[in-house]
Amino acid sequence: MSLANGEPTLKDVARLASVSAKTASRVLNDHPSVSDATRAAVVQAMQTLDYQPDEAARSLRAGTDRLVGVVVDSIGDVFFAQLVATIEAVLGDAGYRVLIASSNRDARAERDTVQNLVQRRCAGVIVSPTGRDSLVGVRLRGIPVVFVDRVGDLLGAQSVVADDFGLARLATTHLIEHGHRRIALLSDQPVVETTQRRHEGFRAAMAEADLPVDDQLVRSDCPGASEVMRVVASLLTLDNPPTALISTNTRLSLGVVPALHQHGRTDIAFVAFGDFALAESLSPGVTVIDHSPEAVGSAAAQTLLDRLRSATPDALKPITIVPARLIERGSGELSPRTAPSDRRTPPIKEEA
Repeated sequence: MSLANGEPTLKDVARLASVSAKTASRVLNDHPSVSDATRAAVVQAMQTLDYQPDEAARSLRAGTDRLVGVVVDSIGDVFFAQLVATIEAVLGDAGYRVLIASSNRDARAERDTVQNLVQRRCAGVIVSPTGRDSLVGVRLRGIPVVFVDRVGDLLGAQSVVADDFGLARLATTHLIEHGHRRIALLSDQPVVETTQRRHEGFRAAMAEADLPVDDQLVRSDCPGASEVMRVVASLLTLDNPPTALISTNTRLSLGVVPALHQHGRTDIAFVAFGDFALAESLSPGVTVIDHSPEAVGSAAAQTLLDRLRSATPDALKPITIVPARLIERGSGELSPRTAPSDRRTPPIKEEA
């Protein structure tokens, strides 16, 4: 069947199912008056034509024509929670409401969620993608997409990111300049581009300093705080333990701090990716790479607004890099120390 504009309509579905458009609409709305045979014919026609229900009218009635969808890894993550809150505030000031969803790094769930947002005729979508090509093939119907925290490959889309490679390189170089040679890198599995780029930046800094990377010190088995406690404990028991640690996200940093305190090793230097509430209050204060989720979220929201308001959206730059900085608070400026087992307690002199 040839379609006039390339997109199947409810009339096309009705024609293929040999029913009226009104009957097809009743099937779509699950009306009880439709027979099972008719319902089956209409559903089959919808599947054959790959028909996507148009919820535009329903959205307009509900006042959701100024709705923006936001899809991130998990709104339970500290970084993404702050990022989403900022996006919601900026878009709210511009008269938009925000619908938030978590993908939990599941590419299929992400695609399904975005497709649902498209069907709702959202004004735009902001996505932290599971991969560069995660939305390739999704029928977006001209709805603008802004990728946040990670670059996405999608024609006409914009990406708002931090310089993950450069910032990891900066953190590592900072520790090297303070005398460290054995530096541990803690992360979750490097399946997303942010983590991959931070690993690459770490290795680049080590190579530039002609320092070998000990694979025992590169740990990618830290999905959460409990695993961090175990990993830090295992690193400290090595014959040649690290004198410094780098965590690649805030979630892990919240596990590193208590782990070091629990083992009495606050003498180990530490640089954390992402600032957090207690970082300045601890002793020593935690040196951080401050790639502010507020700054990233604000830039992503503003980029989407620019897309929506621009008469020439293709003229917008495809990638915006949000500035970040290293904040020295003490933990990243510690010099290498010997492990407790190597320290010698001077003998006690007996009184005559």
